Amino acid sequence: MADADDVRHLALVLPHVTEIDSDGFDFRVADKGFVWSYPERRTGKPRLIRTDIAVLFVGDEAEKQALLLGEPEVFFTTPGYDGLPLVLLRLTEVDVERLEELVTDAWRMRAPSALLSELDGVCDLSNADLG
Repeated sequence: MADADDVRHLALVLPHVTEIDSDGFDFRVADKGFVWSYPERRTGKPRLIRTDIAVLFVGDEAEKQALLLGEPEVFFTTPGYDGLPLVLLRLTEVDVERLEELVTDAWRMRAPSALLSELDGVCDLSNADLG
């Protein structure tokens, strides 16, 4: 089971990530958001920042629908996100390894191509036998 601290840790180890000051978490690369806390809208009440739910950039509608249909217990959406390449992720329904994959993929889709090679170099180095 993952939580907001796991999101923060995983996002901040990626190259050139900035965290925007918020009541929850909000991470960007090149001024583009890739994962943030869900600002739940409640009729007649102020927004509630949900740190148990992450808004995750997924790239396109096809990927969004695949996630929503394939794992409805993990991913969902609301009318406010219709037409946007974003899904809502129940953090309690994923482990940290899966969360790392999702956050890294979201980062890759938002990062400029020059940064992608930087991440690949870090990944290649971490998998290399340095001994």
